[in-house]
Amino acid sequence: MPEFAYLARTPDGQDVAGTLAAATKREALCALAERSLVALRVEVQRPSIPLLLWGRGRIRPRLLATTLSQLADLLQNGVPLLEALALLADQAPARALAEVLRDVRDHVADGMSFDQALARHPKVFGELTVSIVRAGVEGAFLEDALRRTANFLELQEELKSRLVGAMIYPAFLAAVGLVVTTVLIVFFVPRFSGLFARLERSGQGLPLPTTVLLGLSYTISNYGLAILGGLVGLAVALRRLARTGYGRTLVDRWKLRLPVAGKIFHGYAISRFCRVLGTLLHNGVPLLKALDISSQSAGNSVLSEAIRRSAENVSAGNSLSRPLANCGLIPKPIMAMIAIAEQSNSLDRVLVQIADTIDRQNARQLEVMVRLVEPVLLIVMGGAVMFVITALLLPVFDIGAALG
Repeated sequence: MPEFAYLARTPDGQDVAGTLAAATKREALCALAERSLVALRVEVQRPSIPLLLWGRGRIRPRLLATTLSQLADLLQNGVPLLEALALLADQAPARALAEVLRDVRDHVADGMSFDQALARHPKVFGELTVSIVRAGVEGAFLEDALRRTANFLELQEELKSRLVGAMIYPAFLAAVGLVVTTVLIVFFVPRFSGLFARLERSGQGLPLPTTVLLGLSYTISNYGLAILGGLVGLAVALRRLARTGYGRTLVDRWKLRLPVAGKIFHGYAISRFCRVLGTLLHNGVPLLKALDISSQSAGNSVLSEAIRRSAENVSAGNSLSRPLANCGLIPKPIMAMIAIAEQSNSLDRVLVQIADTIDRQNARQLEVMVRLVEPVLLIVMGGAVMFVITALLLPVFDIGAALG
């Protein structure tokens, strides 16, 4: 049972502080009232959830998906929400998840809505999860919303696992190439510095590739740690910038403009938007409310802003397809399907089908991109090694030609 720290006022007007054990904040307030104390501040005493997650590891998406599915099963079988959260917290295999569930349960018991309690933990429950749960709470289909959220998380984790598995070999090639090139430049090239110095003193000069290689070797050998520290600092600064609203917009806009991966990011955002919007419309959520929730779950701030602007035109009496087409971020074939679905009153079903089609296309594009990465890395690695060898051998060839 959690401990609550309180600051209260006695009937005489004196302020007293202390702690008491209670199941919820409401019970703590009732206990203070029984003592004729007026509560001024009551706060739960326990470590913050972010510290718990940092110390005991992050919660895996598959575990979170399983927990949401179990919660949906408990609710469908008549178990109250507070009791279901308590049961899942007691049986959670990870202590971090148990603490999160207990915190959610306590805040729901204190009168906070379920989706707001989940939103307090953005590192565990993402925007998509909170948006769908909010729609489920408002539309009275919470069990279905939890199951669909679990399915979304499993699909994302499966895609991520496929991507990681496919990138293991290219990442190994990149690491080996970087290590080999660095060793050649830092340890092998300096052994030829004496020979190159004698050639320069003799007046023959050095070829341009050799001069570039020597400068690169000197820079890495003497300033390598400083350069590495600067790159790490730049990465940290860019990451902090990306967490701001302006920085996130820049990153999302840049992601959409990438040569090959940009199409995948774009398709992924449209797929999430269509799937969430179709799910909400299927469960009877009004169009404007569904557009607001689905725009937040698109995962791309550029697309989200375009959808919000489109929703303003829809509220003015226009159809959905026309303002969406004007934003220019949704492909014309998809807009044609949405327009036909609006006329046939089957928009919810068509949107889910569009999401399934886009997911299959993204999977194929991802496979092609990964297959292209391997030969590109081999070419880059071979080119780097060839440059080093060529830069080292060119002076030797010049000496041979001079002697001949």
